[in-house]
Amino acid sequence: MDESDASDGIPQIADELVRFHRLVARARGMLNVGDLGAEFSALMLLFPLRDRGPMRATDLAEIKQADPSTISRQVAQLVKAGLARREADPEDGRASRLAITDAGLVAVVRLEEARQAWLREVLSDWPAGRAATFAGLFAEFNSSVEAHLATPRENA
Repeated sequence: MDESDASDGIPQIADELVRFHRLVARARGMLNVGDLGAEFSALMLLFPLRDRGPMRATDLAEIKQADPSTISRQVAQLVKAGLARREADPEDGRASRLAITDAGLVAVVRLEEARQAWLREVLSDWPAGRAATFAGLFAEFNSSVEAHLATPRENA
């Protein structure tokens, strides 16, 4: 494949990514989950806590690729809402880590159900199988982005 073939669709993908980012921000408000006691961005921290178990706020910041001060503020929201709790870090008693609570697990289920219901509605007029095809391509795209981001780069 020559370089011109590799660039086919790249300008459109770039434009669609900008459009998608804008639409996602608007779509957050359309998820019908009720008041869970924390901002949407804070609620997104519940997913790695559920999937990976208790961890330090610094680990959450790394996973979310976010500033530690932002994560600290979001963690405080989750703790205040009863969706997460602080516990001693068994590897370092001076440090604490965050763990999801039962209420946090319920919130994650509500978020997942709302997100999936919204997507089913959005994609309801797509032909059978197209959503699954898109899911595979989107996962492949995200994996490529992650691999690229994980590759050390020389100063450009």
